[in-house]
Amino acid sequence: MQTIDWVDGAVEIIDQTVLPKELRILRLHTVPALVTAIQSLAVRGAPALGVAGAFGVALAAQVHADDPAALAAAVERLEHARPTAVNLARGVRRAAALLPAGPAAVLAEACRVRDEEIAASEAMAKRGADLMLELCGRRPRLLTHCNTGGLAAVVLGTALGVVRELHHRGELGGVIASETRPLLQGARLTAWELGQWGIEHRVAVDSAGPFLMARGEVDAVILGADRICANGDVINKIGTYSHALGARRAGLPFVVVAPESTVDLDTPSGDVVPIEDRGSAEVTPWSEAVNPAFDVTPRDLVTAIVTDRRVIRLDKGNRP
Repeated sequence: MQTIDWVDGAVEIIDQTVLPKELRILRLHTVPALVTAIQSLAVRGAPALGVAGAFGVALAAQVHADDPAALAAAVERLEHARPTAVNLARGVRRAAALLPAGPAAVLAEACRVRDEEIAASEAMAKRGADLMLELCGRRPRLLTHCNTGGLAAVVLGTALGVVRELHHRGELGGVIASETRPLLQGARLTAWELGQWGIEHRVAVDSAGPFLMARGEVDAVILGADRICANGDVINKIGTYSHALGARRAGLPFVVVAPESTVDLDTPSGDVVPIEDRGSAEVTPWSEAVNPAFDVTPRDLVTAIVTDRRVIRLDKGNRP
């Protein structure tokens, strides 16, 4: 089953806010409905957001074919629905470039975005599995953060796709999924996907990762990214930086897996990336809260970046 697809004139998504208690499919017929789904995290994950953005433009072209002003406003709203992940804006812009050719051309381009992300997941899984065995030896025990499976990337996934590939090869020594705020995406979504795949796993409370590394229960950290900057800085779910610091202290590989569509050579470093704050309501009803959805991991803490096309060894001085 795909996380997101175009079915009979509407965008269909798996509603990630109700997992793992319920597997619910939402059909979205309008741009406002899709924007709400994006902002509520019903659909999330950098590659999936790129597909959502492209399909959103296809929806807008279908609904506002005779109203250029409404069409432009819908595209603008989609592009800025969430500011941190680069894939969303890229998917919107790519599909919007076909608007002069008509709705059918826009939809065809959006479907190409979807198909490219599916192919990218397959390539990353194989390349990433090879690298993990090179870095760690046989049967590595991995810690992962946030959700990087098919829910984040249409099918299979980024970092979790690597985990699944190692499992299929009989070369997975174990996996720990960090809980991950916001909305416990590791405890709910990653654990659910690992269970669906029949992969044994443990869920770690969010602050436990560095301690587990120090205690020798982890051989490497593997996770995804929402944006990879030109200098190699990685923007990913809040808590990533803490895991990177823990890995460096323990002398463990810290590997980022993300498609080329997440590499943003137009952004020089993580210092200039807008970081979304989810607000206090998701944390506590009685106090003001600091609730950043993402953080910045400096390039010098990253061992390697695996994309669908290449392996970038930052530890050897390479750059995206």
